[in-house]
Amino acid sequence: MVTLAYIRTMEPDETPDSEVPDGPVKPGTICVILADSQAIYRVGISRILALEGDIRVVAQADSLEHLRVAIERHPTDVVLVEGALLTGATGSIPELLRTAPGIKFITQAESTDEGQTVELYRCGVRGIISRSISPDLLVRCLRRIATGETWIDNQALNWVIEAYRAQETTLLSPRAQLRFSPKETAIMTCITEGKRNKEIAFQLGTTEQVIKNYLRKIYDKLGVSDRLELALYCLNKKPIKADAEELAVVLRARHLA
Repeated sequence: MVTLAYIRTMEPDETPDSEVPDGPVKPGTICVILADSQAIYRVGISRILALEGDIRVVAQADSLEHLRVAIERHPTDVVLVEGALLTGATGSIPELLRTAPGIKFITQAESTDEGQTVELYRCGVRGIISRSISPDLLVRCLRRIATGETWIDNQALNWVIEAYRAQETTLLSPRAQLRFSPKETAIMTCITEGKRNKEIAFQLGTTEQVIKNYLRKIYDKLGVSDRLELALYCLNKKPIKADAEELAVVLRARHLA
């Protein structure tokens, strides 16, 4: 158990990220921003993460405005944000992602209902966890999400799938005639198999940046916002139309022009 012995109060013109100690960040370290209205909770999480050699809390924030400032100031991999800060403000997530597209958001909440869960994932959150999560599970979640995975339990997954099924007519009608190139199809197939960008790039003989560029085009075609929505869309709607023989040629060539 982490003992919370001391909490320094902030001056009126201070932002919480000034609490974070200075010092160089080692290459490969997962940089985290903590956004929570409760100082004692931020201190507790900070001390848990300080025990991990590959994770570093680079900033803290007690509001969405302070979070926006922290993201602009500190290169960050993962933001751990209190669900209460997002109440009525889930639209802030896409705005923050436009500021720093590479950041992954994890929401910590006392509880979430179906509507909140679906909305958070649609807005770009990579994981929703309980505020009472065990330290070991929290660290595991951070590491997985930092690599590009999505943290979603069975209940939340069912809710998201059902939300897409409920919109089947809306989603299918305007895009029913969409066709994808063999290269796009290869990438979409890999996404549905749960592969990361690095693995896809290796399989197809290209770079991660090329894969990211193709994914952005695919997202725009389908009107989805991330790889979770893409995977769910593909599994539920099966939009892939490219010729199988062409796809086989692409995979054999292991090349993306």
